[in-house]
Amino acid sequence: MSRHRPKKRIPRWAHRPAYWGVRTAAALINVAGAEPSMRFMRRLGAMAGRLPMERRRLHRAAENIAWCFPSWNRAMVRDYALESYRHLFCLGAEFAMSPRLISEDGYGVNIELGDMSKALGPMCRERPCIFITGHCGNWELLGYTLATLGITMHALYRPLDLAPLDAWVRETRRRPGLMLVDKFGAAEALPRLLEQHQPIAFIADQNAGDRGLFVPFFNRLASTYKTIGLLAMRYGATVVCGMARRLSGLSARTNGTAVAETGPFEGEIAPNARESQFFRYRLELVDVFGPDEWKHQPDPLFYITARYRRAIEAMVHRAPEQYLWMHRYWKSRPAHERRGHQFPAQLREKIASLPWIDDDDVTQIVDRSAQDAAAIAAGSR
Repeated sequence: MSRHRPKKRIPRWAHRPAYWGVRTAAALINVAGAEPSMRFMRRLGAMAGRLPMERRRLHRAAENIAWCFPSWNRAMVRDYALESYRHLFCLGAEFAMSPRLISEDGYGVNIELGDMSKALGPMCRERPCIFITGHCGNWELLGYTLATLGITMHALYRPLDLAPLDAWVRETRRRPGLMLVDKFGAAEALPRLLEQHQPIAFIADQNAGDRGLFVPFFNRLASTYKTIGLLAMRYGATVVCGMARRLSGLSARTNGTAVAETGPFEGEIAPNARESQFFRYRLELVDVFGPDEWKHQPDPLFYITARYRRAIEAMVHRAPEQYLWMHRYWKSRPAHERRGHQFPAQLREKIASLPWIDDDDVTQIVDRSAQDAAAIAAGSR
């Protein structure tokens, strides 16, 4: 069994120089403006995705896309895998530009609001609220914009290794009302916030390890943290699922529909386009549900977790080119796969009881689980 490699940390003496390097890059992005910055970051992202050191991650991204979109040909799968890198680098530029371009008076130039009526009550502290998004679109901009509009959001995050950079990020996000909650102190902070009806936010598609709750995600079992469902049950919270989807045209999409042809994802914006067209997002609600919809379920925790995972899946379908496909969302596997056992009947019943799951879905989930179990067995020999 291979040992987990300890994470390499940046020496303390390098924190301040690295911090000023990041601040300088952010300043240059703002001076250059959205158009040249976004075009440059897209080229840089494409270069990064083709580096030899990224070969394994690019292959993983392609494998993930091929499973989730089986009708796509190999060329299209590879294009979208590479687009994931372009999207990642664009996020860096947007992170730097958000404080300048998103304000109470001027947010409408860059942000289009979808129908948020179902979520306004919970998010405005009428009752406990848990906001869910995934690594799709711009999750950081989502919280920042809601805070700018007057909805104070407490977002769970992992502190950055660079202490000066972490302090700067916390301060710039605190100004409009986006409060970052250290994940290492979340066990005490989150219950207190929900008791006060303060909205809390999670990026909820991370792999939760072998002890996570395994629910369907693109008809493949994915390990998911139990914390969100347990908090929702304890405090009777409304779960709001939404995303910030890029509308800038820097991706192969037409009227919100993924383009069927392959291509390099370049040149979609006219040369005379306004700067705002290079930094434009739409805030969209995907699902909103509360205790009335889970309290009568045979397993409320499983239902809540599976439902918000389904919402994240819907987000990905809306913008597959804006998902970080290189992440290991399906890394951990359930005990029955690791031990070479049959698919548990009880788990199958739970999955089949989900209102949005049909018999074909169940069959696909069970078949994929058998494939993953076979891969584990082959790798252990």
